[in-house]
This record gives sequence, structure tokens and C-alpha cells, in this order.
Amino acid sequence: MKFIYSLSLFLLLALTIPGQRLYQLSVELPDTSARLSFVTKKGNVYVSATEFASLTSAGIYYTDKTQKIELKYDYYKIKLTAKSQFIVVTDKNTGAQEVYQLPVSTLLIKDDLFFPLSYTTDYLERASGYGITFIPSRRHLILSKGHAPRNNLPAANNLYDVQSLTIEEKANGTLIRLKISDRVITPRFSIKDNKLFLFFSSEKISPELVDRFIPKGFIKSIKLVNITPRSKQLEFGLTGDYSGAEIIRDASNGELIVTVHSKMFTAEKNPPLEKWIFDTIVIDAGHGGKDPGAIGISGVKEKDINLKIALELGKLIEKSLPGVNVVYTRKDDRFVELYKRGKIANEANGKLFISIHCNSMPKKKSSQRGFEVYLLRPGKTQDAIAIAEFENSVIAYEDNPDRYKELTDENFILVSMAHSQYMRYSEKFAEILNDEWKRKVKIPAKGVKQAGFYVLVGASMPSVLIETGYLSNRNDEAYLKSRQGQIEIAESILNAVIKYKEYYHKEIISN
Repeated sequence: MKFIYSLSLFLLLALTIPGQRLYQLSVELPDTSARLSFVTKKGNVYVSATEFASLTSAGIYYTDKTQKIELKYDYYKIKLTAKSQFIVVTDKNTGAQEVYQLPVSTLLIKDDLFFPLSYTTDYLERASGYGITFIPSRRHLILSKGHAPRNNLPAANNLYDVQSLTIEEKANGTLIRLKISDRVITPRFSIKDNKLFLFFSSEKISPELVDRFIPKGFIKSIKLVNITPRSKQLEFGLTGDYSGAEIIRDASNGELIVTVHSKMFTAEKNPPLEKWIFDTIVIDAGHGGKDPGAIGISGVKEKDINLKIALELGKLIEKSLPGVNVVYTRKDDRFVELYKRGKIANEANGKLFISIHCNSMPKKKSSQRGFEVYLLRPGKTQDAIAIAEFENSVIAYEDNPDRYKELTDENFILVSMAHSQYMRYSEKFAEILNDEWKRKVKIPAKGVKQAGFYVLVGASMPSVLIETGYLSNRNDEAYLKSRQGQIEIAESILNAVIKYKEYYHKEIISN
């Protein structure tokens, strides 16, 4: 039987349902205001389908027998079924249907169907032509006419915050990839009694993670556990000779990447104390020879500034820290391949690797300026990724650039994880250097960041890459190419090295 209801009738029905307490959202429309009945269940807001249809000028078809309701708009129809997770979107011109699964079911309250607002917004916007903005704190819904229809709706699995899981065996351990939405906060994790726990505060996790799990590598089982009505944990059963784990958020691919390390790649537990003494520092002057690096406003070459700062820093270290050997990847204007820089550092048994660079913007005379210190991890921002791409482009000058082909995004993440045993020290030095820079140098400090620099891959030790300033900025360039500026930069790095050395030795002795 077909019913076309008025808004007033639906409000009357909704407000007189016995045994179910309904609440009211305030609704802002282009030319008026209204109210919309809703209920809450397990933190989700469900709104009346019939009232929503009237507010958005939809025709309604409802059958008692099947308990289905259809909202009819000019170009699309939306069909919902009581106590079901499925929503059907039909193109009225072509008759084509798309079926999507919601994370939760609809509710039936007497003869009215209530649907979960947050999980149906994409479909309703497409069908109705209204923009839908819900402000939970104010219980306020804004319906704005003239919303551009969406050609592509999200896949059903994208309705979850943690959407899918894959497990892969790698040379240095087992890799867990979790496809996530932007809403996911990087979870806390711990390992206890051969179990790896990931703790999620309020994210919605797809049950397919458990349903489609296949044991692989160190991961033998997976369980989804509800801690509170909102918080959950993923519990991975572990087996084999693992040593620990690390989690990294790869924003570029929308993934959480967890690696369970193999003991084969873990540093020996009780090495001789002499092996850890801070006795060698490796200074890498970026670019050189046929690779000029960035070119400044006045024509100054990055490779020349990098070398001058590196030589000045080495001289200060030799003078201030007797017993600490200084190793240079280059001491003159020559080209050194990236992989060889790490090889030089490793053969010298370095305890700290510092790669010195200058930054630049594509447009000269840019207002962008500042110092940055980088750690070896996948870039979090487009700026960081762009900087890494520029620094890594040096491989075009090398005789065999194909040697870096294996450093795909995935393998780069694995390599950076293999460096995790040094990361704590790299982070500490970067933090100290950032503070010392603020005290000494006239170029503003922009903080500690992370990006994927090939030159840091090969150095098996605590390591950082520093961008001393922007050659595309007139103020930075003038300071960087001045003798006084180079001395002050070298002195700030020296002061950071001295403080770091004290921290390092305390840590080594205590551990």
C-alpha cells in the first residue's frame, strides 16, 4: 500500500510512540527552520526517515508487509529496510542499482524507520541534492540546497575507520597493513605474553579483519575485543622468534603499518661497552661535484655552502671533543654517490651521522624560510615528501641509479623500521639540535620532521638530515653564504653534539 505523508502527521506519530523516548534535532533549511526526531543507540544518532523525507521534499513509499521505505527524489531513489544494514540507491534514469552495507542496522519504531545519520550522509546527499552538515554538540542539522551530486559513492567497507588488513612476510619480520580513514588516531600498542595489542579509542573496525584472517609469519591469530562501548582493541597472537614491534602511520597511503621484528635484525644484547663509546661522528656535506644541489637567488650553489659548514663543524669538533674522530663523506668538491655515503659511515663505525643540506623553493625570492631537522621515516606532509624527492633526485647523477629501485614506498618503510633501534637516539639529537639552533642561529627553527631520505638509509647508526635554510629566500641565503653565518651554524651543531654525547653515554651506561 502506498502512503504519502505530511510532515505534521509524521511529527505526531513520532512523538506519540509509547515506550520509546524521542529527542529533537534543530534543522536549518535554506528558507526556514524545523525539527527532526532522533534516538541514540551505542553512540550513533538515528533520525526519522519519514520526517527527513518531508524536510527534503521527497516522496515516500512504505509497505507494512516488508517494512521497507523508499525515499523518492528527482533523479534517485533511496530504499531502506527495517532492522537491516543494507541501503539501495537507484538511478531513476537508467534503473541501475547500487547496494551498500552500513556498519549498523536501521531501527523500526512503530511505523517509522530510523536510519544512522553519520553512515548514510553520502548516499542522502547524492540522492537529495542537499548538503548535510550535522553538529552533534548542538544537536543541529544544516540542510543546504544546491549540493553537487556525487558521482562516486564510497565503497561499503569505507564506512569503517579501520577497513581492511593484510599480512606480509618480509626479510626483517612480518608486516601488518591496516587500511584506515583519516579519522583514525594512531593507536597505542603493547606486547605481552606472545600477544600484540592495538588500542583504538572510538574508531569503528570492520569485522572482515577477523573473518578473513589467514595466519602468516609471526601472526597466528587475530581477535577483536570490545573494551568499552566505544573503545576496542585488536589482539594479534604471535609465534616464532620475534623481538618487538613498531607502528608507523603512512598518511600518503591511508595506512597504519605495524612490523613485528625478527630477532635476526636486532642488535646483540650484550655487546662490549667499547663498541658503544661515542668515538666517531660522520659529517656528510650534501651534493658535490657534478651535482650542485639547489641554486640560490644570487647564484650560490648549495654544494659549496654544505661543504663549508661541514668543514667548519669538523674543525670545531676536533678542537672541542678530543678523542672523537671526525669522518667526512667528502672534504672537497667531488661527487659521492648516496649509497657510498652510508658505506663510509658504517665502515668508520660511526656513532652519529649528520647530513648537511640547504633548502629551496621552486620560485626564487620566496618568503619561505627556516631550519628543519629530519629523521628517517616516511614523510607525513607533502612539503616533507617534496623535499625528500629533491634530495633523492641526486641518483640521476649516479652511474647506476637502478640500485635504488628496490626502495619502493613499501620497502622504504621496512628499511626505516629496521632503523628503529637507533630512532630514540636520532630523535634525541634532533630535539637537542632544534633547541640549540634557536639559541644561536638567526634563521628561525621550524622543528623536527620526518621524510624518506635515501642518504640516511645506508647509515646504520643514529642519523639526521638538516636543511639549514632556504637559498630561495634572500635573508636565509645571505646568512648561509656569510662566513659569520656558517660559523654560528657550525657552533650550534657542535653544542648539540656535546650535549647529545653526554646524554648518549648516560644512556649506554645505564642500559
